[in-house]
Amino acid sequence: MKVEQKKILIVEDDYNFGKILKDYLILNDYFVILAKNGIEGMEKFEKENFDLCILDVMMPFKDGFTLGKEIREKNEKIPLFFLSAKTLKEDVLKGFKIGADDYLTKPFDSDVLLAKIKATLNRNTYINVPESEAYEFEIGMFKFNSKLRFLSYGEKEPINLSPKENQLLRLLVLKINDILLRETALIKIWRDDNYFTSRSMDVYIAKLRKYLKLDSRVEIVNIHGEGFRLVVND
Repeated sequence: MKVEQKKILIVEDDYNFGKILKDYLILNDYFVILAKNGIEGMEKFEKENFDLCILDVMMPFKDGFTLGKEIREKNEKIPLFFLSAKTLKEDVLKGFKIGADDYLTKPFDSDVLLAKIKATLNRNTYINVPESEAYEFEIGMFKFNSKLRFLSYGEKEPINLSPKENQLLRLLVLKINDILLRETALIKIWRDDNYFTSRSMDVYIAKLRKYLKLDSRVEIVNIHGEGFRLVVND
């Protein structure tokens, strides 16, 4: 089964640089459209559905920051990368205030750019995976309402879960008796997969295990190197 190519828009007024970058990304299995200025870039953006935009900051007619704002007004979720020879802190901050996913200063390592593109697109894939709209669940003797963030056990006072406890337990329940990948949970809840977010998730897993100890049949099993599995034993 052929995987659909991700579509990238490059807006770069230096044609030679833009063409080299376009060819490099095409060689790495991306579908790429190149525009030579901000006006043309916006025209192409409105005609196609892109997965990511790479915008040069310094361009005639319409600069990259202005274009980035206009793209954000049309699509608030599409990843934006800004490219610039300017390294001033103010310019970098301006890019991120607009909603940049990354800001690279020229010259940059093309392999680093490629890695950033892959990581960003993979992250969005995890975030946008459709989920069940169900919010009431039974976990052994527990009743779990993810809308109200309540975990109830018999006649005991319901546990009011924190937002992250609630999100994590819901992901586990939706994958009950199956593996919830660590990376999936980190990206969907913490929006990042690094050492610190991983340790934070371990703390929340420990809290959920403590709550679930009321029913000896229910456990969260650690699957080494992969993630966790919520199990209800017979």
